[in-house]
Amino acid sequence: MAQGLEDLSREELERLVVMTAKDVIALDGTWFQSLEHARGMDAAMEHDREAWRRFVPSEARRLAQLLELPERCGLAGLARALPLRCTSLANEWEIRWEDGGNALVFRITDCRVQTARARKGMEFHPCKSVGELEYAGFAATLDDRIRCECVSCFPDITDGTCNCAWMFTLAE
Repeated sequence: MAQGLEDLSREELERLVVMTAKDVIALDGTWFQSLEHARGMDAAMEHDREAWRRFVPSEARRLAQLLELPERCGLAGLARALPLRCTSLANEWEIRWEDGGNALVFRITDCRVQTARARKGMEFHPCKSVGELEYAGFAATLDDRIRCECVSCFPDITDGTCNCAWMFTLAE
């Protein structure tokens, strides 16, 4: 498996990882738009939520294993894993610590999906319902004490400086 990687330099491997993440997002967008055109936004969103609901736990488990995170890794472990998600590798993002380090806010500052839809003259993707289960499911797979709250996400934008923002806290 992964034959040919041994011949690549570290720089080439890094570029390949980012390229592959962008390809995954492009594939996700391609199937979504196909379904959106054929069956409408509501049907496409229903299938999008189900796809991400199924995908996210396995992505979280693979990253936890790669990073050797403990079973209940807390917000610090989440902060290590979030940047390595395929969606993170394909987008511009930032992490902010708030409330004296008791809350982690993950912000997508440049989203490939929304940028592509705008470029094509399409309406923005109403991704809040997908993001709610995606980010909450990812965090809960890493640590069942982590809670996720949407700060801002289309169609409910409350922060115009980013495409979306998610706050994570640790339940006591």
